[in-house]
Amino acid sequence: MIPFVAADQVRAALPYPALIDALRAAFAEADHAEVPRRHAHPLPGDATLLLMPAWRAQRQLGIKLVTVTPSNRERDLPTVHALYVLSDTDTGVPLAIIDGEVLTLRRTAAVSALASRFLSRADSRSLLLVGTGHLAPEMVVAHCEARDIQRVIVWGRSERKAQETIERIKQAGLPDHVSIDTELVLAAACAGADIICCATTSTEPLLRAEWVKPGTHIDLVGGFRPNMREADDALMSTAALFVDTLEGALAEAGDLVQPIQAGLLQATDIRADLSALARASHPGRQFTEQITLFKSVGSALADLAAAGLVQELSIR
Repeated sequence: MIPFVAADQVRAALPYPALIDALRAAFAEADHAEVPRRHAHPLPGDATLLLMPAWRAQRQLGIKLVTVTPSNRERDLPTVHALYVLSDTDTGVPLAIIDGEVLTLRRTAAVSALASRFLSRADSRSLLLVGTGHLAPEMVVAHCEARDIQRVIVWGRSERKAQETIERIKQAGLPDHVSIDTELVLAAACAGADIICCATTSTEPLLRAEWVKPGTHIDLVGGFRPNMREADDALMSTAALFVDTLEGALAEAGDLVQPIQAGLLQATDIRADLSALARASHPGRQFTEQITLFKSVGSALADLAAAGLVQELSIR
């Protein structure tokens, strides 16, 4: 029988320190993996089906099946549902079926935390979370692992959801010394943040360049389609840009696709991808006042690294 690794087991097998280290190793050795561009297929309504394969020779093959349904927020259901199938690359023998929702949440947050180690200031102490979805608690806990965060600010379109998100963040493992509160005015929240993490499904820019102070690190997580935006053109044009993968970001990230199409950016304006940062072929942040921006759309390489860690720690 093929083992099934349930959500609680996945979470226990992916503590952030170990996961961040595993992702750094995987991205540093990205040349040894095959990661085809993910398939994206529209479904009825506002849903999207994503198929994300990746494999490494003489090691493991994985594919994630994902549905993303933004309208699930109104149904009080997660936006993302997923399953991950892990197999042996050489034989094709299935090794495990893994709850893909928790795998996705954890690896997404860990990718941002890994990027923050290279791109945020080492003395960053305040984190602004923009968004109140299911990813929100994971993003906060992971960023607190990357930097010595002392204060978290939560902004959402609904004060009620923002307060509920605070409770979920506390339950997810927010360090005891970290204070957390809400801010109703996004401009004011941005002005007080060293790191801004935006995890929404917005199709209109939320962050504006004039709100962001020098030295801030911006982490854009939510947009995964060309029609989605989280930062305005001015911010995209002035920040030092980094991505998880060039191929994925240039095809799918509206925050890049739209200003490039408008002639405001060029693909060469992207300084480096996460692989270059992980293997130290790019230094990342280069001076204190620099505004850095990391845009991720999700990589099957991150899924494969996380799934391998799950198998290693939870399947005996």
